[in-house]
Amino acid sequence: MDARFVGIAELVEPPSVAVVVDVMRAFTVAAWAFSQGAERIVLSESLDDALAFKARHPDWVALKDGPPAPGFDMVNSPGLLRSADLRGRTVVQKTTAGTVGALAVKDAAMVLCAGFVVAEATARVLRTRKSDSVTFVVTGEDGQAEEDLACAQYIARRATETRADAAEFLRRAADSRAAAELAQGVRQGVHPDDVALCLELDRFPFAMVAALEDSLMVLRPVPQQADDAAN
Repeated sequence: MDARFVGIAELVEPPSVAVVVDVMRAFTVAAWAFSQGAERIVLSESLDDALAFKARHPDWVALKDGPPAPGFDMVNSPGLLRSADLRGRTVVQKTTAGTVGALAVKDAAMVLCAGFVVAEATARVLRTRKSDSVTFVVTGEDGQAEEDLACAQYIARRATETRADAAEFLRRAADSRAAAELAQGVRQGVHPDDVALCLELDRFPFAMVAALEDSLMVLRPVPQQADDAAN
């Protein structure tokens, strides 16, 4: 498998298979939302679009980066989200990097969104598809976020090697600037457990696939049995 690691700005044309990585915190939050029962996540282009979705669909749950804001139900924090009851709900998510990265590759043949919490499930999809080329989109810090790069490199390793050790990759993520900013309260809308939750390896057994549905970029969980049946 030929793995490329690029920032959002480096995307020139739609890749065949894209893995969009945002460890701290967009796709950790997305995985937690699914674990709490969310049916789907609509990835929003802007805060205004997210509020417009919410206005048209009051039962949808809107969340964003940063502190609480009028019109939004939640913030982009796994620690704050893990107690929410989202059974059967549609979540609208707008973040600084993760959702931007996913929307940037919306025309790819397959888009997977990932963090450490779904690393093995994501690697399993890549293994079963036997993709010749995979583009990993490192969303944070203009493609330089160490936690996202470490996670992307780990998933790439797991897609081709059965015995890849996660310890060094997790250490790099734990030592990243994003982890320090979350731990020190530099970023707003943070729970004290956020960093630890973002570094929980393979917490969830599903991968997350994003695809266009009626012009919306929609993220859904794909359980292991569905992966196996499809391949």
